Amino acid sequence: MSTTPKESGAPEKVTHSDAEWREKLTPQQYHVLREKGTERPYTGALTENHETGNYHCAGCGALLFLSGAKFDSGCGWPSFVIPAESKAVVEHEDNTLGMRRVEVTCARCGGHLGHVFPDGPGPTGLRYCINSASLTFTHE
Repeated sequence: MSTTPKESGAPEKVTHSDAEWREKLTPQQYHVLREKGTERPYTGALTENHETGNYHCAGCGALLFLSGAKFDSGCGWPSFVIPAESKAVVEHEDNTLGMRRVEVTCARCGGHLGHVFPDGPGPTGLRYCINSASLTFTHE
């Protein structure tokens, strides 16, 4: 594993070789986090999770979302109105599949998490639609 120095409050970067990622992650986690895959809707272990706690990146352990920001959007994936910290995730334009979307990745390891849409509830009006396979959960 290698890391790069922090820049302007950004999280310390975590990198692994492809072989190290494959060893560290389950096949589904690898597909989602490293190959930008998507799990089928309503199949993720955390979609219906209503426990109090924190959601972390399955790739590097970075804190990404808090349970208080989770809501039931009915989309089939865990949905959040805001990340745990503003620099926890990075947003990128995604024009794949003939659609215009905004991809969300982990700021620390670059793993694909899901997408963010402008159709969420207040106060942000955003819906961070995140793959369960990209997350781990710790009870508070």
